[in-house]
Amino acid sequence: MKWPEELVNEAEKNMEPYDVEGFVLGSGDEKADIMIVGEAPGENEAVKGRPFIGRAGDELNKHLDYAGLSRNEVYITSVVRSRPYKWVDTNKKGSGGRRKANRKPNQKEIDAHAHLLDYQIAEMDPKIIIALGGVAYQRLTGKKDKMTDVIGQSFQVPVQKKRGTGYELTEKTYTIIPLYHPAAVFYNPRIKDTIWESLDHLKSEIEKNSRRKE
Repeated sequence: MKWPEELVNEAEKNMEPYDVEGFVLGSGDEKADIMIVGEAPGENEAVKGRPFIGRAGDELNKHLDYAGLSRNEVYITSVVRSRPYKWVDTNKKGSGGRRKANRKPNQKEIDAHAHLLDYQIAEMDPKIIIALGGVAYQRLTGKKDKMTDVIGQSFQVPVQKKRGTGYELTEKTYTIIPLYHPAAVFYNPRIKDTIWESLDHLKSEIEKNSRRKE
């Protein structure tokens, strides 16, 4: 995707006060009908500059495969493009007793990269936007629903875009489908069945969208 230089520079400058590292704009088919929006890069992503690699990436690949998709058929991005981290104690040899651990991005970090996501959505005009996790869902819709209440459902709604110090809703509506973040199952294996059920709903929505284009 051809990025306006001022947008990238603005985002990088806005993130300077925060404990973040790396910068991952996204990857995939820029003309795809489906955009996947995650939370933020993790350690591997920040180092290699690609979204969803490592364990979470493998899990996402399984989910895409189940839904009849591949990475070549979607565009993957995130709410925040730099890895938010915090320092934690560790006993690992050679670490000096401290290491960087992933953390959830705060609102100021989400705001700092907001114009990048706004630009991507406007440029791509995707038929379906998959929100991976609560941070992505809330950033897109402005709603604070529990993921357990909305997982796998399809919502035809406007999305939030940054305006001044706040957000406003777009005139255009988009199909938003919230799914669990692929890494969620590592911490809560009990959601496995719900994940596959939500992917069944996603498959149905993709099939509906394909029929509408015929």
